[in-house]
Amino acid sequence: MNRTTTLPALAAALLLGLASLNAPAQSWPERPMRVIVPLPPAGPSDIVLRGAAPKVQEILKQPLVIDNKPGANGNIGTAEAVRAAPDGYTWLWTTDTTLTVNPHVYEKMPFKAADLQPVIRASAFSQTLVCYPGVGLRTVADLVKKARSTTMTYASGGAGSPGHLTTELFSTAAGIQMTHVPYRGPAPAVQDMLGGQVECGFLAGPTVLPHVKSGKLVALAVSGAKRSPLLPDVPTVAEAGYPGFDATFSLVLFAPRNVPAAMVQKMHDAMAVALKSPELVERLAQSDQSVVAGDAAETAARLAQDTQRWGEVARRIKLKLD
Repeated sequence: MNRTTTLPALAAALLLGLASLNAPAQSWPERPMRVIVPLPPAGPSDIVLRGAAPKVQEILKQPLVIDNKPGANGNIGTAEAVRAAPDGYTWLWTTDTTLTVNPHVYEKMPFKAADLQPVIRASAFSQTLVCYPGVGLRTVADLVKKARSTTMTYASGGAGSPGHLTTELFSTAAGIQMTHVPYRGPAPAVQDMLGGQVECGFLAGPTVLPHVKSGKLVALAVSGAKRSPLLPDVPTVAEAGYPGFDATFSLVLFAPRNVPAAMVQKMHDAMAVALKSPELVERLAQSDQSVVAGDAAETAARLAQDTQRWGEVARRIKLKLD
């Protein structure tokens, strides 16, 4: 075979090979996709995912099967997602703390952050600093003054929870110390605060908002960079005297590390369209969340930033979990 006939044949073979490699991504998805949620059902994570799922299914023309696998602050379900075949039929939907906090505080981790790739930062949420009215605090300045003169207690939804980490980050910024009282979730933490057993705490907005509106709790600040639309008169911690303070958390969709880029992009695009629907934007606003829909690169950058921030907090307070 001469050179003039060989080169076109080789080129054709190469193009055929590339086409065969791309074929799975082009035809994906061809069957239902499983989304592992390593958190309990009916929480903020479910509100977002179940709200977005119908539109994603309409775009991709395949069902999303939502599979809650709670345990070990997200480690159990996340490890299962990591072990899944990287074929685009298993995804992970979780709070950013699963990857930004857990590796710093668990002695034995069943996965590495590098085992996953971010697809989209779906939504952002902050924590609300509330206090029992009987403590007599109305502002962040009141709290800092009191904490410098006496021992105060604060409640959280558990060691390593967003509220725990936010309070410790704030304590460092304010130069104070408070005694941590961890609970098994935010609901029991709120109940004890309503009874006056614990004085204050950073907790999720939807959990405390009804009690703030009824006057049973007093809201002093929100932890994020922006005020909550549900509490427009409550300042951010930054506005209350600590410029640059930002403890914002995220819900993120991940894929196993080796899922093809074309599949990841398809899923990102479908989820972004779903998240930006006016109905879901409004629903999230009512649960004190805001839509982000950041791309993979933006999400990775945010995760790296938060990993450094919460790693420093965990080391400072010597936080270790089994």
